[in-house]
Amino acid sequence: MEKLPLAVVVIPTYNEAGTIGEMVDTLCGKIFPKIKDWQCKLLVVDDTSPDGTYKIVQDKQKKYKNLELFLNPTKAGIGGAYIKGFRHAMNVLKADVLIEFDADFQHPPKDIPILLNEINAGYDYVLGSRKIKGGSNPKGWGFKRLFFSEAGGFVARFVLFFPGKNFFKITDPTTGLKASRVKGFVDTMDMDHLYSKRFGYKLEFLFKMVQLGAKVKEIPLQFGLRTKGESKIEPKTAKDIFRSVFLLRWNDPSTQKFIKFGCIGLFGFAINKIGLDIFAKALQGVINTIGIRNTIANALAAEISIVSNFTLNNLWTFKNEKLIWGKKLIQKFVTFNLSSVISGIVIPSLVIGAGTQIFGDSYRTLFLVVAVFFITVPLNWFVYNLVIWKRSPEKAGKGK
Repeated sequence: MEKLPLAVVVIPTYNEAGTIGEMVDTLCGKIFPKIKDWQCKLLVVDDTSPDGTYKIVQDKQKKYKNLELFLNPTKAGIGGAYIKGFRHAMNVLKADVLIEFDADFQHPPKDIPILLNEINAGYDYVLGSRKIKGGSNPKGWGFKRLFFSEAGGFVARFVLFFPGKNFFKITDPTTGLKASRVKGFVDTMDMDHLYSKRFGYKLEFLFKMVQLGAKVKEIPLQFGLRTKGESKIEPKTAKDIFRSVFLLRWNDPSTQKFIKFGCIGLFGFAINKIGLDIFAKALQGVINTIGIRNTIANALAAEISIVSNFTLNNLWTFKNEKLIWGKKLIQKFVTFNLSSVISGIVIPSLVIGAGTQIFGDSYRTLFLVVAVFFITVPLNWFVYNLVIWKRSPEKAGKGK
Protein backbone atom coordinates (compact mmCIF):
# COMPACT_ATOMS: atom_id res chain seq x y z
CA MET A 1 0.00 0.00 0.00
CA GLU A 2 1.37 3.40 -1.01
CA LYS A 3 2.37 5.60 1.89
CA LEU A 4 0.24 8.72 2.24
CA PRO A 5 1.93 12.16 2.37
CA LEU A 6 2.29 13.67 5.83
CA ALA A 7 0.80 17.01 6.87
CA VAL A 8 1.97 18.37 10.21
CA VAL A 9 -0.14 21.03 11.93
CA VAL A 10 2.23 23.19 13.99
CA ILE A 11 0.74 25.09 16.94
CA PRO A 12 2.96 27.36 19.08
CA THR A 13 1.65 27.77 22.62
CA TYR A 14 2.29 29.89 25.68
CA ASN A 15 -0.27 29.84 28.49
CA GLU A 16 -2.96 28.15 26.39
CA ALA A 17 -4.18 25.72 29.07
CA GLY A 18 -7.73 27.00 28.62
CA THR A 19 -7.98 25.86 24.99
CA ILE A 20 -5.24 23.40 24.11
CA GLY A 21 -7.06 20.31 25.41
CA GLU A 22 -10.17 21.06 23.38
CA MET A 23 -8.06 21.87 20.31
CA VAL A 24 -6.18 18.56 20.56
CA ASP A 25 -9.45 16.64 20.88
CA THR A 26 -10.94 18.52 17.92
CA LEU A 27 -8.01 18.01 15.58
CA CYS A 28 -6.79 14.55 16.55
CA GLY A 29 -10.20 13.14 17.41
CA LYS A 30 -12.53 14.73 14.85
CA ILE A 31 -10.77 16.50 11.97
CA PHE A 32 -7.79 14.25 11.19
CA PRO A 33 -9.75 10.97 11.01
CA LYS A 34 -11.96 12.45 8.26
CA ILE A 35 -8.98 13.26 6.01
CA LYS A 36 -8.41 10.09 3.97
CA ASP A 37 -5.67 11.11 1.51
CA TRP A 38 -3.20 12.48 4.05
CA GLN A 39 -1.50 11.33 7.21
CA CYS A 40 -1.97 14.11 9.75
CA LYS A 41 -0.05 14.90 12.90
CA LEU A 42 -0.36 17.69 15.41
CA LEU A 43 2.87 19.21 16.73
CA VAL A 44 2.50 21.51 19.73
CA VAL A 45 5.53 23.74 20.36
CA ASP A 46 5.29 25.03 23.92
CA ASP A 47 7.63 27.51 25.62
CA THR A 48 7.28 25.72 28.98
CA SER A 49 4.13 27.67 29.81
CA PRO A 50 3.75 28.63 33.48
CA ASP A 51 0.08 27.57 33.34
CA GLY A 52 1.06 23.99 32.46
CA THR A 53 -0.11 23.92 28.83
CA TYR A 54 2.53 21.32 28.00
CA LYS A 55 1.34 19.03 30.79
CA ILE A 56 -2.11 18.90 29.21
CA VAL A 57 -0.51 17.97 25.90
CA GLN A 58 1.58 15.26 27.57
CA ASP A 59 -1.58 13.80 29.08
CA LYS A 60 -3.34 13.86 25.69
CA GLN A 61 -0.40 12.01 24.11
CA LYS A 62 -1.53 8.92 26.02
CA LYS A 63 -4.72 8.98 23.94
CA TYR A 64 -3.49 10.20 20.54
CA LYS A 65 -0.54 8.63 18.73
CA ASN A 66 -0.47 11.43 16.15
CA LEU A 67 0.17 14.11 18.80
CA GLU A 68 3.72 15.42 19.22
CA LEU A 69 5.18 17.87 21.76
CA PHE A 70 8.28 20.01 21.31
CA LEU A 71 9.18 21.74 24.57
CA ASN A 72 11.28 24.89 24.57
CA PRO A 73 13.09 25.51 27.87
CA THR A 74 12.60 29.29 27.52
CA LYS A 75 10.17 31.55 25.70
CA ALA A 76 11.17 31.65 22.03
CA GLY A 77 8.45 33.97 20.70
CA ILE A 78 5.95 33.02 18.03
CA GLY A 79 8.47 33.14 15.18
CA GLY A 80 11.12 31.25 17.10
CA ALA A 81 8.60 28.60 18.17
CA TYR A 82 7.38 28.09 14.61
CA ILE A 83 10.95 27.77 13.28
CA LYS A 84 11.80 25.10 15.85
CA GLY A 85 8.54 23.35 15.08
CA PHE A 86 9.16 23.44 11.34
CA ARG A 87 12.61 21.93 11.75
CA HIS A 88 11.31 19.15 13.98
CA ALA A 89 8.44 18.46 11.58
CA MET A 90 10.76 18.28 8.55
CA ASN A 91 13.82 16.57 10.04
CA VAL A 92 12.24 14.20 12.57
CA LEU A 93 8.67 13.66 11.42
CA LYS A 94 9.49 13.97 7.67
CA ALA A 95 6.59 16.28 6.88
CA ASP A 96 5.52 16.94 3.30
CA VAL A 97 3.32 19.91 4.22
CA LEU A 98 3.46 22.29 7.19
CA ILE A 99 0.30 23.97 8.45
CA GLU A 100 0.53 27.02 10.72
CA PHE A 101 -2.32 27.11 13.21
CA ASP A 102 -3.48 28.83 16.42
CA ALA A 103 -4.44 27.08 19.66
CA ASP A 104 -7.29 29.46 20.49
CA PHE A 105 -9.83 28.52 17.75
CA GLN A 106 -9.37 31.83 15.95
CA HIS A 107 -8.44 29.58 13.02
CA PRO A 108 -11.36 27.23 12.30
CA PRO A 109 -10.27 23.55 12.45
CA LYS A 110 -12.66 22.81 9.57
CA ASP A 111 -10.33 24.79 7.28
CA ILE A 112 -7.53 22.22 7.51
CA PRO A 113 -9.10 19.78 4.98
CA ILE A 114 -9.69 22.76 2.67
CA LEU A 115 -6.03 23.75 2.86
CA LEU A 116 -4.95 20.21 2.01
CA ASN A 117 -7.42 19.96 -0.86
CA GLU A 118 -5.75 22.98 -2.45
CA ILE A 119 -2.32 21.40 -1.96
CA ASN A 120 -3.72 18.31 -3.72
CA ALA A 121 -4.87 20.61 -6.52
CA GLY A 122 -1.25 21.60 -7.17
CA TYR A 123 -0.78 24.71 -5.07
CA ASP A 124 2.39 25.09 -3.00
CA TYR A 125 1.31 27.79 -0.57
CA VAL A 126 -2.29 28.11 0.62
CA LEU A 127 -3.27 31.12 2.72
CA GLY A 128 -6.36 31.86 4.76
CA SER A 129 -7.56 35.34 3.85
CA ARG A 130 -9.95 37.60 5.75
CA LYS A 131 -10.13 39.96 2.77
CA ILE A 132 -11.70 37.80 0.08
CA LYS A 133 -15.34 36.80 -0.30
CA GLY A 134 -16.35 34.49 2.55
CA GLY A 135 -13.57 35.75 4.85
CA SER A 136 -13.99 38.15 7.79
CA ASN A 137 -12.52 39.70 10.91
CA PRO A 138 -14.18 39.09 14.30
CA LYS A 139 -17.17 41.35 14.98
CA GLY A 140 -15.91 41.90 18.52
CA TRP A 141 -12.72 43.66 17.47
CA GLY A 142 -12.39 47.29 18.50
CA PHE A 143 -11.44 50.11 16.12
CA LYS A 144 -7.76 50.08 17.12
CA ARG A 145 -7.29 46.35 16.46
CA LEU A 146 -9.26 46.52 13.21
CA PHE A 147 -7.31 49.56 12.00
CA PHE A 148 -4.00 47.89 12.84
CA SER A 149 -5.00 44.78 10.91
CA GLU A 150 -6.30 46.61 7.85
CA ALA A 151 -3.70 49.38 7.63
CA GLY A 152 -0.76 47.17 8.61
CA GLY A 153 -1.76 44.47 6.15
CA PHE A 154 -2.14 46.94 3.30
CA VAL A 155 1.21 48.63 3.97
CA ALA A 156 2.97 45.25 4.14
CA ARG A 157 1.28 44.14 0.94
CA PHE A 158 2.13 47.41 -0.84
CA VAL A 159 5.80 47.48 0.18
CA LEU A 160 6.41 43.80 -0.56
CA PHE A 161 4.56 43.37 -3.83
CA PHE A 162 3.53 46.63 -5.53
CA PRO A 163 3.36 47.01 -8.52
CA GLY A 164 3.66 43.30 -9.32
CA LYS A 165 0.80 40.86 -9.85
CA ASN A 166 1.12 39.50 -6.30
CA PHE A 167 -0.08 42.85 -4.94
CA PHE A 168 -3.50 41.98 -6.34
CA LYS A 169 -3.22 38.22 -5.81
CA ILE A 170 -2.23 38.17 -2.12
CA THR A 171 -4.81 40.10 -0.11
CA ASP A 172 -3.96 39.18 3.49
CA PRO A 173 -0.16 39.08 3.99
CA THR A 174 -0.32 39.03 7.81
CA THR A 175 -2.55 35.97 7.97
CA GLY A 176 -1.50 33.22 10.37
CA LEU A 177 -3.32 30.34 8.66
CA LYS A 178 -1.04 28.80 6.05
CA ALA A 179 -0.20 25.48 4.44
CA SER A 180 3.30 25.26 2.90
CA ARG A 181 4.79 22.59 0.68
CA VAL A 182 8.11 21.43 2.12
CA LYS A 183 10.02 20.00 -0.85
CA GLY A 184 11.61 22.70 -2.96
CA PHE A 185 10.27 25.47 -0.74
CA VAL A 186 10.46 25.44 3.07
CA ASP A 187 13.34 22.95 3.01
CA THR A 188 15.42 25.40 0.93
CA MET A 189 15.03 28.38 3.27
CA ASP A 190 17.77 29.66 5.56
CA MET A 191 15.88 29.80 8.85
CA ASP A 192 19.01 30.70 10.85
CA HIS A 193 19.12 34.26 9.54
CA LEU A 194 15.58 35.62 9.64
CA TYR A 195 15.04 39.33 10.20
CA SER A 196 12.57 38.59 13.00
CA LYS A 197 11.72 35.81 15.43
CA ARG A 198 8.43 37.53 16.28
CA PHE A 199 5.44 38.27 14.03
CA GLY A 200 7.68 39.59 11.27
CA TYR A 201 8.66 36.04 10.36
CA LYS A 202 5.24 35.63 8.69
CA LEU A 203 6.06 38.29 6.12
CA GLU A 204 9.53 36.91 5.47
CA PHE A 205 8.18 33.40 4.87
CA LEU A 206 5.52 34.79 2.55
CA PHE A 207 8.04 36.86 0.58
CA LYS A 208 10.51 33.98 0.26
CA MET A 209 7.84 31.47 -0.79
CA VAL A 210 6.76 33.86 -3.55
CA GLN A 211 10.39 34.40 -4.60
CA LEU A 212 10.87 30.65 -4.81
CA GLY A 213 8.04 30.50 -7.32
CA ALA A 214 5.40 28.92 -5.10
CA LYS A 215 1.97 28.60 -6.67
CA VAL A 216 -0.20 30.58 -4.24
CA LYS A 217 -3.91 30.18 -3.46
CA GLU A 218 -6.08 32.01 -0.93
CA ILE A 219 -9.10 30.50 0.81
CA PRO A 220 -11.68 32.44 2.86
CA LEU A 221 -10.82 32.73 6.56
CA GLN A 222 -13.49 33.64 9.08
CA PHE A 223 -11.16 34.71 11.84
CA GLY A 224 -12.56 33.91 15.29
CA LEU A 225 -12.57 35.98 18.46
CA ARG A 226 -10.24 34.85 21.24
CA THR A 227 -12.14 34.06 24.44
CA LYS A 228 -9.41 32.37 26.51
CA GLY A 229 -5.64 32.50 26.91
CA GLU A 230 -3.17 35.26 26.09
CA SER A 231 -2.95 37.11 22.78
CA LYS A 232 0.33 36.67 20.92
CA ILE A 233 0.12 40.29 19.72
CA GLU A 234 2.89 42.20 21.51
CA PRO A 235 3.31 45.99 21.93
CA LYS A 236 6.16 46.00 19.40
CA THR A 237 4.36 43.85 16.81
CA ALA A 238 3.62 46.72 14.40
CA LYS A 239 7.20 47.96 14.55
CA ASP A 240 8.50 44.42 14.05
CA ILE A 241 6.31 43.84 11.00
CA PHE A 242 7.23 47.14 9.32
CA ARG A 243 10.92 46.60 10.05
CA SER A 244 10.80 43.14 8.48
CA VAL A 245 8.89 44.39 5.45
CA PHE A 246 11.31 47.26 4.86
CA LEU A 247 14.40 45.03 5.18
CA LEU A 248 12.91 42.41 2.87
CA ARG A 249 12.15 44.90 0.13
CA TRP A 250 15.34 46.95 0.56
CA ASN A 251 17.62 43.89 0.42
CA ASP A 252 15.74 42.26 -2.44
CA PRO A 253 18.03 42.01 -5.51
CA SER A 254 15.41 43.55 -7.77
CA THR A 255 15.18 46.61 -5.48
CA GLN A 256 18.93 47.03 -5.39
CA LYS A 257 19.02 46.65 -9.15
CA PHE A 258 16.36 49.35 -9.59
CA ILE A 259 18.26 51.74 -7.27
CA LYS A 260 21.41 51.28 -9.35
CA PHE A 261 19.36 51.72 -12.52
CA GLY A 262 17.97 54.96 -11.07
CA CYS A 263 21.40 56.32 -10.13
CA ILE A 264 22.74 55.64 -13.61
CA GLY A 265 19.55 57.09 -15.06
CA LEU A 266 20.15 60.34 -13.16
CA PHE A 267 23.72 60.43 -14.46
CA GLY A 268 22.41 59.81 -17.98
CA PHE A 269 19.86 62.58 -17.49
CA ALA A 270 22.65 64.97 -16.55
CA ILE A 271 24.57 64.01 -19.69
CA ASN A 272 21.41 64.45 -21.77
CA LYS A 273 20.74 67.89 -20.21
CA ILE A 274 24.30 69.15 -20.75
CA GLY A 275 24.40 67.75 -24.28
CA LEU A 276 21.02 69.26 -25.14
CA ASP A 277 22.15 72.72 -24.02
CA ILE A 278 25.47 72.45 -25.89
CA PHE A 279 23.95 71.21 -29.15
CA ALA A 280 21.04 73.67 -28.97
CA LYS A 281 23.50 76.55 -28.61
CA ALA A 282 25.72 75.21 -31.38
CA LEU A 283 22.74 74.95 -33.76
CA GLN A 284 21.40 78.44 -33.08
CA GLY A 285 23.15 79.93 -36.07
CA VAL A 286 22.15 77.05 -38.33
CA ILE A 287 18.48 76.36 -37.45
CA ASN A 288 16.20 79.24 -36.54
CA THR A 289 13.04 77.28 -35.68
CA ILE A 290 13.18 76.54 -31.94
CA GLY A 291 11.24 73.28 -32.08
CA ILE A 292 13.28 71.74 -34.88
CA ARG A 293 16.55 72.93 -33.35
CA ASN A 294 15.74 71.39 -29.95
CA THR A 295 14.49 68.18 -31.54
CA ILE A 296 17.80 67.63 -33.33
CA ALA A 297 19.86 68.80 -30.35
CA ASN A 298 18.13 66.35 -28.00
CA ALA A 299 18.47 63.48 -30.49
CA LEU A 300 22.24 63.97 -30.52
CA ALA A 301 22.44 64.35 -26.71
CA ALA A 302 20.16 61.37 -26.13
CA GLU A 303 22.43 59.09 -28.17
CA ILE A 304 25.41 60.00 -25.98
CA SER A 305 23.28 59.38 -22.90
CA ILE A 306 22.16 55.99 -24.27
CA VAL A 307 25.77 54.87 -24.80
CA SER A 308 26.63 55.97 -21.26
CA ASN A 309 23.61 54.22 -19.71
CA PHE A 310 24.21 50.99 -21.58
CA THR A 311 27.88 50.86 -20.56
CA LEU A 312 27.36 51.68 -16.86
CA ASN A 313 24.34 49.41 -16.47
CA ASN A 314 26.27 46.54 -18.01
CA LEU A 315 29.14 47.07 -15.57
CA TRP A 316 27.10 47.78 -12.41
CA THR A 317 23.32 47.35 -12.41
CA PHE A 318 23.24 44.07 -14.32
CA LYS A 319 26.73 42.84 -13.39
CA ASN A 320 25.39 39.33 -12.64
CA GLU A 321 24.12 39.16 -16.22
CA LYS A 322 26.99 41.26 -17.58
CA LEU A 323 27.71 41.02 -21.29
CA ILE A 324 31.39 40.42 -22.03
CA TRP A 325 33.07 42.21 -24.95
CA GLY A 326 32.50 40.38 -28.19
CA LYS A 327 29.86 39.59 -30.79
CA LYS A 328 27.04 39.15 -28.25
CA LEU A 329 27.71 42.50 -26.55
CA ILE A 330 27.77 44.29 -29.92
CA GLN A 331 24.52 42.60 -30.96
CA LYS A 332 22.85 43.57 -27.68
CA PHE A 333 24.15 47.14 -27.96
CA VAL A 334 22.78 47.45 -31.49
CA THR A 335 19.47 45.91 -30.35
CA PHE A 336 19.23 48.34 -27.46
CA ASN A 337 20.12 51.30 -29.65
CA LEU A 338 17.48 50.34 -32.18
CA SER A 339 14.88 49.85 -29.45
CA SER A 340 15.90 53.24 -28.01
CA VAL A 341 15.41 55.04 -31.30
CA ILE A 342 11.71 55.35 -30.49
CA SER A 343 11.66 55.46 -26.66
CA GLY A 344 14.93 57.29 -26.06
CA ILE A 345 15.37 59.52 -29.09
CA VAL A 346 12.35 60.05 -31.36
CA ILE A 347 9.53 60.43 -28.79
CA PRO A 348 11.48 62.49 -26.19
CA SER A 349 12.99 64.72 -28.91
CA LEU A 350 9.56 65.36 -30.42
CA VAL A 351 8.12 66.12 -26.95
CA ILE A 352 10.91 68.62 -26.26
CA GLY A 353 10.71 70.08 -29.77
CA ALA A 354 6.94 70.49 -29.74
CA GLY A 355 6.86 71.77 -26.17
CA THR A 356 9.49 74.44 -26.73
CA GLN A 357 7.97 75.42 -30.06
CA ILE A 358 4.63 76.09 -28.34
CA PHE A 359 5.71 77.39 -24.91
CA GLY A 360 9.17 78.78 -25.61
CA ASP A 361 12.81 77.78 -25.24
CA SER A 362 12.79 78.56 -21.50
CA TYR A 363 10.75 75.36 -20.95
CA ARG A 364 13.38 73.13 -22.54
CA THR A 365 14.50 71.50 -19.24
CA LEU A 366 10.91 70.94 -18.10
CA PHE A 367 10.02 69.01 -21.24
CA LEU A 368 13.29 67.07 -21.00
CA VAL A 369 12.27 65.93 -17.49
CA VAL A 370 8.80 64.91 -18.73
CA ALA A 371 10.20 63.03 -21.72
CA VAL A 372 12.96 61.20 -19.84
CA PHE A 373 11.23 60.25 -16.60
CA PHE A 374 7.77 59.50 -17.96
CA ILE A 375 8.69 57.88 -21.28
CA THR A 376 12.34 56.84 -21.57
CA VAL A 377 12.96 55.48 -18.05
CA PRO A 378 9.93 53.13 -17.84
CA LEU A 379 10.50 51.78 -21.36
CA ASN A 380 14.24 51.33 -20.78
CA TRP A 381 13.62 49.40 -17.53
CA PHE A 382 11.33 47.08 -19.44
CA VAL A 383 13.79 46.58 -22.31
CA TYR A 384 16.80 46.16 -20.02
CA ASN A 385 15.17 43.39 -17.97
CA LEU A 386 13.27 41.51 -20.66
CA VAL A 387 15.56 41.88 -23.68
CA ILE A 388 19.12 43.08 -23.08
CA TRP A 389 20.06 41.55 -19.73
CA LYS A 390 17.37 38.89 -19.54
CA ARG A 391 18.40 36.20 -17.06
CA SER A 392 19.08 32.77 -18.45
CA PRO A 393 17.08 29.85 -17.00
CA GLU A 394 20.31 28.55 -15.43
CA LYS A 395 21.03 31.80 -13.59
CA ALA A 396 17.40 32.16 -12.58
CA GLY A 397 17.49 28.69 -11.07
CA LYS A 398 20.65 29.53 -9.11
CA GLY A 399 18.96 32.65 -7.83
CA LYS A 400 16.40 30.51 -6.15
